[in-house]
Amino acid sequence: MKLRVGAALFGLGVLLLVFAAGLPFYVAPAVTKLPYDLEPTTSVAEAKNAKFLKITRVGDSATIEVLQGDLTSNVEVIPQPDDTKDRLPEDLKGDAVIWDVYQTVRRTDSPEVVVSQYSTELALDRISGAAASWKEQWLNETGADGTPVGNVKYAGQIYKFPFGTDKRDYQIFDRDLKRATPAKFVGTEKIKGIEAYRFEQRIENEVLTTPESSLQTLVGKFAPGATSGQIVYSNTRTVWVDPVTGSYVNVREQQHKELQPNTGTPTVLLDADFNYNDDTVSRSVETVKDNRFKIGLISFWGPIVAGVLGLIAVVFGVWLVTRPEGGTARHRAEPAVDDPTPTRVDQEPVRDTDTVEQPRPQPVGGPLTDEIPPASTNWKSEDRTVPTQRPAPGEVEQR
Repeated sequence: MKLRVGAALFGLGVLLLVFAAGLPFYVAPAVTKLPYDLEPTTSVAEAKNAKFLKITRVGDSATIEVLQGDLTSNVEVIPQPDDTKDRLPEDLKGDAVIWDVYQTVRRTDSPEVVVSQYSTELALDRISGAAASWKEQWLNETGADGTPVGNVKYAGQIYKFPFGTDKRDYQIFDRDLKRATPAKFVGTEKIKGIEAYRFEQRIENEVLTTPESSLQTLVGKFAPGATSGQIVYSNTRTVWVDPVTGSYVNVREQQHKELQPNTGTPTVLLDADFNYNDDTVSRSVETVKDNRFKIGLISFWGPIVAGVLGLIAVVFGVWLVTRPEGGTARHRAEPAVDDPTPTRVDQEPVRDTDTVEQPRPQPVGGPLTDEIPPASTNWKSEDRTVPTQRPAPGEVEQR
């Protein structure tokens, strides 16, 4: 029975050791990739007391004005697992995922109105989180004159950083510039108990590519004496990234857009400081904690626990198989020895004076002692008495 148990433990131990070795090399890489069936997510950023351009169209006419109020930006990310399976080219299959993203900026104080919207579809590398080179990507956004503008070629980080983010600079794509610019690593910070890497991307006084019709509409409204102009854009984008999963924990964008006509006074079209609201930050932190636990369990704690249990099972299984049969029973059958000193055959054993012993019988005809001999079948007691002591010298035994 013990042989079977030992063999079973040995086999289980070997299996656990193989499992422990395979977890970090085969299973862990699978959980450090963007999944195909990722749940849709929504992030909300708020800008208090912001200036913004609002274009209202009624029939063929449009009302253009700069307003001031509270803005809320909702960005919804919806993964597309079916499109990922069917539409990606062979060189991207297994390495990229397709996401659809929708953003709506609303004025949230009175009156509540939609200020701007955009939608896009792109492919992201499953490990780095950067934009993948995919010919079918597109961007549809509302321009300053209310018309959809913009084809796009995505590059760099957009909605996520790599798994295992490093303390170095990364390229972040900017939707207004339609290109990626550097985001510098500036340090680490604690956000609701999570250590996050902080990156800053500074865009200063960049001239935006704007359709001529849109520029003329704005110049005609805000600088009637000018014949041309340009929109100058600045933004300080700060992102706090979880270094393990590459997820955004918090985001802040300090945006500024200004119409600069060739004659006349510049007009501020946008001046807003967007920050993730507290609910978005809290949900991001909880998601990061859950994903960190899963990654740590598979890549670190899982191999350690499986390895230790496997080693114990192997050692105990070998011990059961190689242990002598019945060794324990023989050991228990051995009498206990109080005095380890050996006794010779011709040596009288040491008597314990505290122990009462039965007297040893003397041979017939041998010397008499003071001891009372035991009854024996060799003794006859018909007409004689049994002496109880040694005769005095010279005395003859009475018969």
